[in-house]
Amino acid sequence: MFEPTDKPRVFGLAPGVDFPAGLIQGIRERLKGQPPESIARVELIVNSQRMRHRLRQLFDAGPPGFMPRVSLVTNLDHLLQNQTIARAISPLRKRLELTRLVSKLLESDPELAPRSALYDLADSLASLMDEMQGEGVSASSIAKLDVSDQSGHWARAQQFFSLAQGYLDQTDSTPDAEARQRMVVTALVKNWQDAPPQHPVILAGSTGSRGTTSLLMQAVAQLPLGAVVLPGFDFEMPTSVWQDLDQEVIAEDHPQYRFRALMRALDMPSSAIRNWCGTSAPGSARNALVSLSLRPAPVTHAWLSEGPALGDLLAPTGNLTLVEAPTPRIEAQAIAARLRTAVEEGKTAALITPDRMLTRQVTSALDRWNILPDDSAGTPLQLSPPGRFLRHVADLFVRPLDAEALLTLLKHPLTHSAADRNTHQLHTQRFEMRVRRDGLPYPDPAGLTRIARKIADHLNAPDDFLDWANWVSETFCHHETADDQQLDTWTRAHLALSERIAAGRSTDDTSQLWKKTAGRAAREMMEALSTEASHGGALSARDYADLIAALLSEQEVRDQDGPHPNVMIWGTLEARVQGADLVILGGLNDGSWPESPPPDPWLNRQMRLRAGLLLPERRIGLSAHDYQQAIAAPEVWLSRSIRSDEAETVPSRWLNRLENLLCGLPDQNGPQAWAEMQARGNAWLDQVSALEAIERVAPAIRPSPRPPIAARPRALSVTEIKRLIRDPYAIYAKHTLRLRPINPLVQSPDAPVRGIVLHEIMEKFVKRVCEDETCLTKQVLMETARAVLQEAAPWPAARAMWLARIERVADWFIAQEKIRQSYSSPVSFEKAAKGTHVFEDLGFTLTGYADRIDKTDEGDALIYDYKTGTPPSKKEQALFDKQLLIEAAMVEEGGFAEVGVAHVAHAAFIGLGGKPVEVPAPLAEEPPETVMAGLRELIGHYFDPDQGFTARRLVKTEDAAGDYDQLARFGEWDGTCDPTPEDLT
Repeated sequence: MFEPTDKPRVFGLAPGVDFPAGLIQGIRERLKGQPPESIARVELIVNSQRMRHRLRQLFDAGPPGFMPRVSLVTNLDHLLQNQTIARAISPLRKRLELTRLVSKLLESDPELAPRSALYDLADSLASLMDEMQGEGVSASSIAKLDVSDQSGHWARAQQFFSLAQGYLDQTDSTPDAEARQRMVVTALVKNWQDAPPQHPVILAGSTGSRGTTSLLMQAVAQLPLGAVVLPGFDFEMPTSVWQDLDQEVIAEDHPQYRFRALMRALDMPSSAIRNWCGTSAPGSARNALVSLSLRPAPVTHAWLSEGPALGDLLAPTGNLTLVEAPTPRIEAQAIAARLRTAVEEGKTAALITPDRMLTRQVTSALDRWNILPDDSAGTPLQLSPPGRFLRHVADLFVRPLDAEALLTLLKHPLTHSAADRNTHQLHTQRFEMRVRRDGLPYPDPAGLTRIARKIADHLNAPDDFLDWANWVSETFCHHETADDQQLDTWTRAHLALSERIAAGRSTDDTSQLWKKTAGRAAREMMEALSTEASHGGALSARDYADLIAALLSEQEVRDQDGPHPNVMIWGTLEARVQGADLVILGGLNDGSWPESPPPDPWLNRQMRLRAGLLLPERRIGLSAHDYQQAIAAPEVWLSRSIRSDEAETVPSRWLNRLENLLCGLPDQNGPQAWAEMQARGNAWLDQVSALEAIERVAPAIRPSPRPPIAARPRALSVTEIKRLIRDPYAIYAKHTLRLRPINPLVQSPDAPVRGIVLHEIMEKFVKRVCEDETCLTKQVLMETARAVLQEAAPWPAARAMWLARIERVADWFIAQEKIRQSYSSPVSFEKAAKGTHVFEDLGFTLTGYADRIDKTDEGDALIYDYKTGTPPSKKEQALFDKQLLIEAAMVEEGGFAEVGVAHVAHAAFIGLGGKPVEVPAPLAEEPPETVMAGLRELIGHYFDPDQGFTARRLVKTEDAAGDYDQLARFGEWDGTCDPTPEDLT
């Protein structure tokens, strides 16, 4: 297969060449004329499972024949003869063991790092250990670095390095995956040196970016029948530039740097690397242009001297399109439109980007045309239904059950999925609506039973619902755990509870939890955790939930039905071994492509260089190599967004270089080539604008509906009169249309709830004082407040805050109450103080509840209303907030049965907010008979067929929110717009 030589054999394939197809072609060319079975003796080592799968597809496509033995670079045990290396421990076990070690270190010295950083530190340390083993660097060599650090950071880091070294010392007997891989490669290299294989060995597709892989590549290249085939090798780059790459400090971000490192290790010039097969690059002129644009700094002199040799630049850029979209959304729309056109043209098209948000937006945009792309990355397991379900169940151990968490799980598609799922959904809907109506912030068995009985009272066959409610109570309540527990205990409890919730009331194990691809992946993850749980130690509930979320986030599943065969979404890794007619490089902004190097909590750049570890620029260099390969496709789109969701973006450095190079070569039509690339992109952006264009419609009018007299409300409460004056449309929506706003699922301690609780406190306190005058003290008031808050306010923080507010006004209230009770006595409170007044001639009933009505010895009535906020002023009461004035008029008309007909001598709002105050009602200025006459006139107007219920007629402020503003389409109009009456039938 190869000519005998004493020099290393290294070949390459140019960017743009389909690497797997070119690899097979080169093998067949070298075996031409030999027996068919000779290819079966070839040992082919590739760098990924995707590469092996693509090779198999190409061989299956024909012509008929044998296949070489294809192995992965990470699985070479079968090449070791009569040698056995201990199996690697699972990555999960390593993570759990490191987490436990770091936890002990933090417990012994809490100043090293906060406890919340436990998992981040363990993961970061595990990554550093993998890198150290891959590059053959020991912790002791790092510890010997000469570092003058006054901050103490290095001393703290040394403790973690010592922990890492202690862990690594155990890897001979129980190696992790990275340590075992280096053992296998080291043993294999030694075997080959002693007894070289007598059959061809080819290592293909790797860049040698990791030390262990580079060591294997060097060994294969020097075998008598060995060869290395490099992907995306730049044959256009001059020898002098290759030599410049020896300066690793400034050159490691170059796409060809890793190949130069291999050349140095093998002591061979770039001219010795030959083309593997006869297939030439589809665009050698474009390859030369891109190669020149990516030269290591400084580049200006090279551009000026070598740029003219590129010739006319219109040809190599003729199939390049530059899309610079205003926003990421428009970028995704443009990409989707081009992919859709490619489908119509019968072309294969691929979007290549590391930006997962962009891929999701493109997938969503393609759904407009019923095109489902074949996304190689799949969906993160944590976002799949089983992943979300497991995370929600784990959170039940962390905190007390609230209504939101309960309904989230009850509505999950995997809950109660074994049988009677439809009945479960019906019961859940009934339960949710009652919870929204009555409120149940923190469900417990007693609260669930109370809600269930209210619902069951309105059902014809309540038994099944009550049985379901009992299942909910027994299954979901009281799982929060404050104590640390062993990981295997957590895992067993988590699995048992998850399967119980998924099964529902069914007794068999036929739920959908572990079904389909995502379910099977979730089960494998949980089984792996159960297997390795003994290495995890004791965890808190919060730590366990975080661990589950982290493990789920690391896995991805592909569970799509029928993706389009010609529309693909690839990450940069997948793009290395596949090709397409149209390639779209999306998200070409700095920080996205290339991605910003992650922060390193252990070593700075200079320390990494001296220790022999990988520099941060390595990741950028690999991304640059992916870019150089992808841009060599037959037709290429380069796309980016000018702005992100937050700020203006910076173009990718490679895009900037290409622009600067082209615009600096006017004699070769460079500026024109760049302008034409932009023009082609702008044409697609114009198509997106046309696609997104909307026909402007006239804004909604300010409504003032006039329903039939029979449909107008015949009864209102006293408090609704204020709304009738300020926002008549809200009265129409509530009483004529019979619409009610749905309360939030999670009842919050807002102002209305605070008002209800305060009224209950004051009612109970004043009743207690009526029974025993000695109870009129601050101490008794605070005791009453604590008792009521404990029962009626299930929010600890709000409870403490409200109690503090009451304590601030307690002295003032007690002093004022002593004065009030010196000349009057309470006779009626809110629940009993119900008043009614009927306007016979209008057929209208007015109802209301007074917070408190007192009577003097002379028989005069005194009306009080408690306010948690600022009470309305006298002017507001006279014009809008007529609650006390109307209640006074109703008392004088005998509307309150418990009080009878009485003269109202005084009415006041008692403000118990930040500044306690008592604001009297203007009874002298607004006497009861005048108020009642005005009220009758107001109500009479709304029985006039020509009177409409105008939206937001006299709102207090323009930004005051109403329950029915959306129904009225407020925002399309404002308070300056005239109302438009509309007769309804």
